[in-house]
Formats: sequence, C-alpha cells, structure tokens
Amino acid sequence: MQTSRTPIRWGDMDALGHVNNTIYFRYMEQTRLDWLDAAFPGHRDAGPLPLVIVNASCTFQLPLVYPGVVEVRMFLADPGRTSVGSHYELWMNGCRYAEGAAKIVFLDPATGRPAPLPESVAAPLRALAP
Repeated sequence: MQTSRTPIRWGDMDALGHVNNTIYFRYMEQTRLDWLDAAFPGHRDAGPLPLVIVNASCTFQLPLVYPGVVEVRMFLADPGRTSVGSHYELWMNGCRYAEGAAKIVFLDPATGRPAPLPESVAAPLRALAP
C-alpha cells in the first residue's frame, strides 16, 4: 500500500464550495507517482517508464472541502500480462470521502501498443500485490 497526504488548496474548489470532481483524480495521480518513485527508485534517471492509464473511475461518497489534508491510500491488484489494477481510497479526518480505480498498462515504446510487463517491472509489482 502507498499512502500520500496532500493539502487541499483553495483553488481545488469549484463554484459549489467543494473540491471539484476532476481534482480527486489529481490526488490519485500524485499517489501513483509517489508509488512509482518508491517502487522503482531511479526510474526518472533512465527516462519515464512507458506506462499509461487506460481507464479511471471515482465513486464520490462525501464532498471534500477546504481547508484540509486528504490522505490517499493506493492498493495494487495482482499484475496481469500487460497491466496492473490500482485502487484508491481518499480519507480525511477518519472518514472515507471517495474510492477510485485505474488500470495501468505497460507499453512497448517502439509501437505504443500494450506489451508484456518486463520482469524488472513485474517482480516489484508482485511483491507489492496482496
């Protein structure tokens, strides 16, 4: 599990006085980037890993509002041949505000098509999966 804490910014809110729905995906994205940095140290030195998100979802349970700090918990599913599922819970003050998911797919940089996860990517994923 990867956990990140992000302060809610005033600019994250919309005209209705709560965090805009698109920002929840940004909070999940930041946690995913923190996970990549932890799982693959030095990956930025060799260039970005060829990973893309092919679908993402979020179920909004309570509205987040400023001020506050949102805690995002990220969990991984077992890796497949070319992808791994990620799941997220967004918490603040002991309450779950949302949950989400994203499918992360490894690409062949030459073709831009899904490719089997290299062992250097699959092994750390298997170690982190439940």
